[in-house]
Amino acid sequence: MKKLFLTLSAAIAVTVAAQAQTEKGKVILGGSVSYDYSKVKDADAEAHALGILPSVGYFVNNNFAVGTGIGYAYEENTAATDLFEGNKLSAFSVAPFARLYKGDGDFKFFGQLSVPMAWGTAKAGDTDLGNTESYGVQLAPGFAYFPTSKIGIELSVRGLYYENASFKAEGTDVKTTTNSFGLNANSLAPRLGVQFYF
Repeated sequence: MKKLFLTLSAAIAVTVAAQAQTEKGKVILGGSVSYDYSKVKDADAEAHALGILPSVGYFVNNNFAVGTGIGYAYEENTAATDLFEGNKLSAFSVAPFARLYKGDGDFKFFGQLSVPMAWGTAKAGDTDLGNTESYGVQLAPGFAYFPTSKIGIELSVRGLYYENASFKAEGTDVKTTTNSFGLNANSLAPRLGVQFYF
């Protein structure tokens, strides 16, 4: 009888702790860091890309959080051309989001609606090429596992997205705009992340 009581007490404690992670008033901390490198064989050309986007959210209601990410991205292509040393792009980004969790216990599904925005500059060597802007909307589904009361391990896909990106050349009124729309639910290339709950 004592073993049964201890087992039931432990199960209730784990369930309550897991539900407490997404209750009203809690804070969620996370974000993303990325680095990409590529090199063309037998050529003097390589590319680097670095991005960082820390995020913080607040549970305004049980299982519903709102927040934002603020970050920076930098890309450099060192391929030399006749005119320029190489291309560089740096951008500041903001990504407000709303996230809704469904489920009980240690496993919860979530959907995140975010509005990523970025503003940056493009250069070739020391020459300014122009300014970039991008605005988008993204709906990403995911799954969270809570091994402890403060950590959530997440598996998600990019989901449904739309992006409007533009480039305005330096010293001119010429503006090039690109619109992208897609659905990316590739289960063979999911995103893995860790969030902290306080």
